[in-house]
Amino acid sequence: MKYIIETTDESMTREMAKKIGQKMQAGDVILLEGDLGAGKTTFTKGLAEGLDIPQMIKSPTFTIVREYTKGRLPLYHMDVYRLENTEDDLGLEEYFEGNGVSVVEWAHFIEQDIPTNYIRFTLKHVAENERTIEIEPVGARYETLFSEVFGE
Repeated sequence: MKYIIETTDESMTREMAKKIGQKMQAGDVILLEGDLGAGKTTFTKGLAEGLDIPQMIKSPTFTIVREYTKGRLPLYHMDVYRLENTEDDLGLEEYFEGNGVSVVEWAHFIEQDIPTNYIRFTLKHVAENERTIEIEPVGARYETLFSEVFGE
């Protein structure tokens, strides 16, 4: 099942993600989709706040994975856009099965490597600061998480 949330400014996106971050557990996987400027890094900043990570969050565009380890749980922020045509074993399962939370931007490029349970957020730019966020929880853990955070 998919759900739709509308945000009217950056702070709403961050606050929503912060609430989700507060509920995250080791091994959780979040997939982020959306065009450039849709708010994927903004979402991740809010998630990091919910994980009590004090570091500044930056897009991992040129590094593939940024690791933030100073929080309640480690955050593994991945941007796999540049891996679109790779057949290599990337070793991402070590992150997915590890002791932290994995956030994967452009996850559709590595569908074959994604765990069977995850929560996908698709961010769409509607107007200057407005976003539509489609949420797709896959698996019982993420259905429960959605209910806890959004009360549905």
